[in-house]
Amino acid sequence: MEKKRKQHQSFRFAQQWCLLLLILSLISASQAHNYTDALSKSLLYFEAQRSGRLPHNQRVVWRDHSGLTDGLEQGVDLVGGYYDAGDHVKFGLPMAFTVTMLSWGVIEYRNEIGSAGELEHALEAIKWGTDYFIKAHTSPNVLWAEVGDGDTDHYCWQRPEDMTTSRQAYKVDESNPGSDLAGETAAAMAAASIVFRKTNPHYSHLLLHHAQQLFEFGDKYRGKYDEEEGSVGVVKRYYASVSGYMDELLWAALWLYKATDREEYLKYVITKAHCFGGIGWAISEFSWDVKYAGLQIIASKLLMEEKHKHKKYSHVLEKYRSKAEFYLCSCLRKSNGSDVDHTPGGLIYIRQWNNMQYVSTAAFLLTVYSDFLRNSNQKLSCHGGSVGHEELLRFAKSQVDYILGSNPMNMSYLVGFGPKYPTRVHHRGASIVSYRENKGFIGCTQGYDNWYGRPEPNPNIIIGALVGGPDCQDNFMDERGNYVQTEACTYNTAPLIGVFGKLLQLEENEDGQTQNLIASY
Repeated sequence: MEKKRKQHQSFRFAQQWCLLLLILSLISASQAHNYTDALSKSLLYFEAQRSGRLPHNQRVVWRDHSGLTDGLEQGVDLVGGYYDAGDHVKFGLPMAFTVTMLSWGVIEYRNEIGSAGELEHALEAIKWGTDYFIKAHTSPNVLWAEVGDGDTDHYCWQRPEDMTTSRQAYKVDESNPGSDLAGETAAAMAAASIVFRKTNPHYSHLLLHHAQQLFEFGDKYRGKYDEEEGSVGVVKRYYASVSGYMDELLWAALWLYKATDREEYLKYVITKAHCFGGIGWAISEFSWDVKYAGLQIIASKLLMEEKHKHKKYSHVLEKYRSKAEFYLCSCLRKSNGSDVDHTPGGLIYIRQWNNMQYVSTAAFLLTVYSDFLRNSNQKLSCHGGSVGHEELLRFAKSQVDYILGSNPMNMSYLVGFGPKYPTRVHHRGASIVSYRENKGFIGCTQGYDNWYGRPEPNPNIIIGALVGGPDCQDNFMDERGNYVQTEACTYNTAPLIGVFGKLLQLEENEDGQTQNLIASY
């Protein structure tokens, strides 16, 4: 009898030991990438993209003040904001989307970002954008949309500190409307007002005031900001509003509802759901231009909130939800004939130029919806069957891990992260000797002659930049002239801030479970 009892004990111990080893191996696999480091580095990138007078606590020291006369010709102060990519035009639409996504990430994962010690940097990144939007919104129906123009900018390869290109500013107003730009800027300011509500209530109130005015302006004077005649026609070759302005107006109204809890904004989202495409368009991308998927995800989440007014509109919110689920199922390749392409290495692939922007936004929406499903104890209904919240999060994580180096090239596409990453990023400031080191003026053609074509790595590492990424076969050429793959943009990195926060939380939870398991032996 004693012998049997000992055999049973040793068998049980062996089972537990195997279970422990399995859990440890799963955790070590999930910890292959340091998400804390990725989060810290991602936030550094926004400091590298700053325009204007840099603050004393600027951490990216190879940058210096630039664009200090922006708006001067037009008699308005437009100093500040962000350069969107590797050039020096300040484009309002992608800048606003960047700030919306940064804010949404903090709204969802504030505690997680805070526990990593990065909340202050995230708030600074948001405020650098919203401070500029406050300046650019000079009166209720005037919003400055762009500073500089892509054509003259692209003739030059210069550091931002040496800029000699045109800094002409362009605006939208009652005569030259821009509902898409006004809508996205309103969304950014409304989302940011939620972020700052407790820590800086006066600033939060100011942002909300601007957001409401901009939404009213965009809704009353409807039109696309990139029309050739008037508005900001010069933007058409760079950030054309292909989706129109209806998605931005719905998006702005929904963010204003979240910020104010005023039913008039929710009513707007409900009554215009059909005619503005909110419940008609099932789209497989979410980007600076196309907001429908993000709008549909947020509308879906309202269904979980126990508010009488939500129940009143639940039939329309359910339609929003069905479109949100189409987007998610197509990312997972479980929709009925409308699946998003994946590369052989498993990366979402939407289009050739700067594909990573669609990967980071998809990872964010998948992560947010995974939380929604978990909290409401529901599943996602796809053509290929129902999907649990774990599968959504696992797929989002696979996309992030691909970005961080788990891919056929063993290349991290987040610059500065891991042992191997792009070193010839298509970025003027990064590719030329730092102004702090060499203040000698470098002219337009001089930059092309002496720096653009150099085979050597860039002298400055633009840490945290998410480059355009590999092609449809997972191939990547690290060449400065290969801007389709090596240029990075602020709206590529912005959605990752929230996702890294979520993945950090998972890591911490797993660590705690492991410690408890080990302690029980």
